[in-house]
Amino acid sequence: MHRQNETPVEASQTSGDLTGGETAFGIARQIPDDTKSRRLVVVSNRLGNLQDLAQAGGLAVGIADALADRGGLWLGASAEHQDSVASDEPLMRLERVGKIETAALTLPQREYALYYNGYANSTLWPLFHYRLDLVDHRSEFLDAYRRINARFAKALARLLPGNDDLIWVHDYHLIPLAAELRRLGFANRIGFFLHIPFPPPDLFVATPDHEELIDNLLCYDVLGFQTETDVMNFRRSVQVTNSTTFDSNGAAKANGRTILARSFPIGIDVDAFARMANEAAEDVQIDSMRRQILGLKQIIGVDRLDYSKGLPGRMQAFARLLERYPEHERAVTYLQIASPTREDVGAYAEIRSQLEATAGSVNGKYADLAWTPIRYIHRAVPRSRLAGLLRASQVGLVTPLRDGMNLVAKEYIAAQDPANPGVLVLSRFAGAAEELAESLIVNPYVIDEVADAIAKALTMPIEERTARHGALLARIRRNDAAEWRQSFIDALAEQG
Repeated sequence: MHRQNETPVEASQTSGDLTGGETAFGIARQIPDDTKSRRLVVVSNRLGNLQDLAQAGGLAVGIADALADRGGLWLGASAEHQDSVASDEPLMRLERVGKIETAALTLPQREYALYYNGYANSTLWPLFHYRLDLVDHRSEFLDAYRRINARFAKALARLLPGNDDLIWVHDYHLIPLAAELRRLGFANRIGFFLHIPFPPPDLFVATPDHEELIDNLLCYDVLGFQTETDVMNFRRSVQVTNSTTFDSNGAAKANGRTILARSFPIGIDVDAFARMANEAAEDVQIDSMRRQILGLKQIIGVDRLDYSKGLPGRMQAFARLLERYPEHERAVTYLQIASPTREDVGAYAEIRSQLEATAGSVNGKYADLAWTPIRYIHRAVPRSRLAGLLRASQVGLVTPLRDGMNLVAKEYIAAQDPANPGVLVLSRFAGAAEELAESLIVNPYVIDEVADAIAKALTMPIEERTARHGALLARIRRNDAAEWRQSFIDALAEQG
């Protein structure tokens, strides 16, 4: 079934046709000989919104900037799906936005659901977040995961002019993609970046597919992880699974090639986010002024509604704050923004019910006509508005039970007024904790510890706040989005 403006890329558009003349986008392009100038090809489960990067997440901005700088192609699944598996030929919508070429791949609806809601988010997501109790392993999930990755590879093969392009694959949805491309005969340098944690081997081997997953990952040339802990977990899992060992530089020999596994902590565009925060929407500014007049401070949490984020425990910690430190009653509010995600997966409906019940219980116990302790928003909020809300909050509460990096922690730091900054309370189980030592690091499983940290943040002297914030801001500037993408691309190019 072909939709308007969508066509299969014809078999004649092979490497010879794409090298010098018209590409599938109708744009002339020569592939440079210099390794550093090779075209960058990015593959992710979904395309970012290139028309409105100001509202896009950090990942989309980082990828878009890398592609805009070098020129390149971004392949991802379309938001629209086929009704059936009528054809194996790739069906793509091809567009160009500035120097960035995009290809939106239309996939069979049921197969995509089994791949995305099934294997990716009911098997891999809980496994990689250390939640073996939530892993749902079914053979039909794995079969769909393999088939969708094979479809991605076949689509990408139609768009590659040869083996010169650098290919950068993103996240757990596409682990088998390099193996599928190798089967098709492509020898390109292929990198993979995992945006979520990688579990230790004693958890990783609990899935019966762990050997296949390791074999697939070892088909890449460069493997990037958020933290040193994730890198070590991966290397140990590889050694346990097939006895391959990495040297002190993170290199190993496998499948006839040298493979590099290192940490590349993802960052944000600090100055751009700070500008956005400083230009807050009028209603955000009015709300901030109202709280200043009333002497109210604000604690903020911004998360996707996910069981890995520790949201019910966070609300319980706020309730414990009011119980242990009654002077904060009617003096502080907690704003929790929890945007919907993966609502077709049962575990997410459960966490939503639990969170709403906790918020209702706390408000029922403490609220009065002039003060609502917890303000809970379960919908997506534009990124520009979030930036203003982060700036207007005296405490940033980022307490996941397990997280890959958590860019909200870095966005909170970037959003603050350096002359009068707020304080970040951060889980030791967020990847950002490896970098952000000057925040108040807590164990999210210990409710009293989180409550005590919030109390300390609310009463911290300005001299200590500015010193902590200055150190944090300097670090996120050094390890920003540009450093992340350039260091990964350089490593991938050097491998070639």
